[in-house]
Amino acid sequence: MATLTFHGATRQVTGSCYLLETAHSRVLIECGLFQGPPEVDHLNERPFPFKPRDIHAVVLSHAHLDHSGLLPRLKREGFDGKVYATTQALELLDIMLKDAAHIQEKDTEWENRRRERAGDRPIAPLYTLQDVEAVLELGEPLVYGQKIRITQDIEICLRDAGHILGSAIVELWVDDDGRQKKIVFSGDLGNAATPLLRDPEIVRSADVLLLESTYGDRDHRPLPETLKEFADILAQAERDGGNVLIPAFAIGRTQELIYHLGEFYHAGKLPQTKVFLDSPMAIAATEVHQRHMQVFSREARTAIRQNGGGNAKDFLPPLHYVRSVEESMSLNRITAGAIIIAGSGMCSGGRIRHHLKWNLWREAVHVVIVGFQAQGTPGRALVDGAQRLRLLGEDIVVRAHIHTLGGFSAHAGQSDLVKWAGHFQPHPQLYLVHGELDKMQALQARIKDVHGWEAQIPAEGQVIQL
Repeated sequence: MATLTFHGATRQVTGSCYLLETAHSRVLIECGLFQGPPEVDHLNERPFPFKPRDIHAVVLSHAHLDHSGLLPRLKREGFDGKVYATTQALELLDIMLKDAAHIQEKDTEWENRRRERAGDRPIAPLYTLQDVEAVLELGEPLVYGQKIRITQDIEICLRDAGHILGSAIVELWVDDDGRQKKIVFSGDLGNAATPLLRDPEIVRSADVLLLESTYGDRDHRPLPETLKEFADILAQAERDGGNVLIPAFAIGRTQELIYHLGEFYHAGKLPQTKVFLDSPMAIAATEVHQRHMQVFSREARTAIRQNGGGNAKDFLPPLHYVRSVEESMSLNRITAGAIIIAGSGMCSGGRIRHHLKWNLWREAVHVVIVGFQAQGTPGRALVDGAQRLRLLGEDIVVRAHIHTLGGFSAHAGQSDLVKWAGHFQPHPQLYLVHGELDKMQALQARIKDVHGWEAQIPAEGQVIQL
């Protein structure tokens, strides 16, 4: 009998990984990185709970590292099957995994210097650029709606999830001893209010449904209200004579921000004269977006064509790409009139830490948080009102204005999750994943109230029979 085992993103947001086993196949749905404080990061170093060499294929919903970031390690330890994802997701995966490997190698280099001075044994990075190159060769690009057999007894189809470019809802059909069973994994469902991408596709049938619950406890603020507040923040920062810092996820959120800032510019509502995108990865991702405008929403395609075409710099003329470290450091000399968008989105790495170090203590500065902040991250500390933050070995006092704009989320809110799940008739077995426990419990209760449907919250390592 076919089984599904929950190996990650159970009662937490990151580390997505589910093992589907049949009489003839072993297929992973996702192979994600755990992200958060050190005790969560260390989960990436533990042995896989299966033999990588026995995995026949991996199916990815999208390129974010919490869904894909352990693929290079999986390959290094013996996996040699195909990695199935959309064409756009595989292009973004190339960018994200190479960046992750670079960070792994650099962090390990610094740690080993410290260990050498202390007389401790050196450590190896979680994976290297060579590991990334090897796993990227296994990519098998698919288009939305393309049904394909990936093993002797498993077929898949990817549907548009509207979360980030190339994100997908995963449908899997399993031939289980002559009986067909269908599993649907929502992936990360997009926020229907965001204008750049299309709304998540509706799926109506499944025997087993895995539903994300990142924002299972609440709805996002309406986008028009969020945009008004964003415009007001930019105007206030201009009056205060300070910069605006935006920690942004390189893929998805950054491109949404560029789109909205472009709309402000053409409406005469952008007071800042310089917008710096200080992230080589975000720049590369923006260029991928420009190559795949066919999967944008109709409204976004029309607005971009009418105001500059397909180039982000034409659509937002004040935009400057910052590629080198030297250019990034030079931004520290700018004390007013600039918007600086830099990764990482949770302030746990990347160039945003340097900009926060140079700006957090300034009263005229405004920091705009536009995405989910996991527990234990510096971004979460800022949202929770931290008065001091340790950055790059220094304790920095927080005098800047901190704003949280939840309406920019690329995730569906509670109402959208409940509505999307309600299209499944009859109700399948429902398991909530990708959420902190309290968020899952809130969504569980809401689904019960609206649909009379009992959702289950699986534990890590739990096995279900199809």
